Amino acid sequence: MRSLVLAAMLVFAPLAAPALAAPAFDIPSGNYVNDPAHTSVTFKISHFGLSNYTARMASADAAVTLDAGNPEKSSVKVSIDANSVRTDFPFPATEDFDKKIGSDANFLNGAAFPQISFVSKSIKITGPKTALITGDLTLRGITKPVTLDADLNGTLVSHPFRKVPMFGISATGKIRRGDFGMTAYSAFLGDEVSIIIEAEFAPAVAK
Repeated sequence: MRSLVLAAMLVFAPLAAPALAAPAFDIPSGNYVNDPAHTSVTFKISHFGLSNYTARMASADAAVTLDAGNPEKSSVKVSIDANSVRTDFPFPATEDFDKKIGSDANFLNGAAFPQISFVSKSIKITGPKTALITGDLTLRGITKPVTLDADLNGTLVSHPFRKVPMFGISATGKIRRGDFGMTAYSAFLGDEVSIIIEAEFAPAVAK
């Protein structure tokens, strides 16, 4: 019987799932902030079922408390100016569409709730350079859990120009605008909103 057990272990051992390796952070632990010049937050939403209308948020601040040895113990906080929407509307003299999307109560309602925030609650490593970041998204004064698929694009022990350690992250996620009270124009606009984030991070400077 023992020999049968040993034989089975030898046969099935190669099928065992390997342990996931943590992302390769070869930079120091500590507090990092996003580089605004190399940060973008864009979103897409179905428009009449004809296209995925794309716009961006021009003002986003992010802070990462990085545990380089155990990234799952790291944390992320993001603050976005709801009124910083940029749509590239082609007729600004006709309508300030950026202001409408940012401040109007039918949309982001930045007049009443000027800040959009995300605070991480957990980070789960899913691969050598991938993770799921789950946290609370507060939009229009409503807080809902959201999970982001994050990729570690790379790290620099010393940036060639800035001479400091840096790392870069790409992340994507999806929310339903109806969950945050945005139900206007539901006959024309999709409920699902895709979010795309690109950001580079450098050490925070003590003030």
